[in-house]
Amino acid sequence: MTPATAEEKQSVIDYFRWQAPDLKVVFVQKVYEEHVLSHRHDVWDVHTDKVRWWVITNPTNLYSQEQFPNMDLAVTFHVGLCLRIPRSVKPKLSELPIEPFAECYRILTETSEALSHADEVADFQSIGVRCREALVSFVAAGQAVIPWTKKEAAPKKADVRGWIDHLCDTALPGSPNEDRRHLFKSLLNDSWKFSNWLAHSKRSNWHDAEAANAVTENAIGLSVSAIVLVLRGVPDSCPACGSKRLFPERGVRMDMPDIEWERPTCQKCGWAGDPVQIVKSPIQKADDRPPPDGECVLATVPLTHVKHPSDAE
Repeated sequence: MTPATAEEKQSVIDYFRWQAPDLKVVFVQKVYEEHVLSHRHDVWDVHTDKVRWWVITNPTNLYSQEQFPNMDLAVTFHVGLCLRIPRSVKPKLSELPIEPFAECYRILTETSEALSHADEVADFQSIGVRCREALVSFVAAGQAVIPWTKKEAAPKKADVRGWIDHLCDTALPGSPNEDRRHLFKSLLNDSWKFSNWLAHSKRSNWHDAEAANAVTENAIGLSVSAIVLVLRGVPDSCPACGSKRLFPERGVRMDMPDIEWERPTCQKCGWAGDPVQIVKSPIQKADDRPPPDGECVLATVPLTHVKHPSDAE
């Protein structure tokens, strides 16, 4: 048996009851955990009054032990399913915990899509322009959530480099973060410099556009994560037990149902931090993508149907 907190166990029970309200859970046990590509997947053995199921997390799904009698087979299927999820069904930007940076992520998504069709110098230049726009959007959102508080005059709104320094200094303060701060500043500034060069270069190629897209996406992604941790009040480790297994927990209050809150929680001891109000992005884009072309492909081998608790016995 693998150690698990009461909160983890209750979360699995709640998920299973949501998926199978007609089945009664009689026993739940965490039996295995595995890290794949920086994601941890927990495997739970769930006994009901009729049959047994595997519940595998991150993202959470369940599998009948009649179809998957071997746990390794269930984990392999689950991980493969996670890796093969097409981009079209990934969570919408509005569902990602990146508020209020969804606008720059939207630009990055459009940049990646444009890159797949780029084949001329003008196309490569447009990738540079889009990457530059994403960095400008990142800085604009950063100014809103981490305003200037120093005595000296603030950088101009269009001073990307000046605001990069401010955001990194605030999100990663002190000597313990010196190397992290240097890395983040270098990534953002180099992305800005390279994107500007690409936007005007007549000698660029597809690999230059790919590099600009990749480094900009990486720089913004890492920086947004660092800033969001500050906004949510997430400590470096659990104040109660020292564990690094801190995860976000979201919810609403009964007296304020329109306001969403988030707090850090420890998956090891159950400690919970103070809830912080989630500030939505000022710009939200509707999901107006056209329906997919062509016919859907249905897998028939080796499984013609993956069982769900709602299926009739």
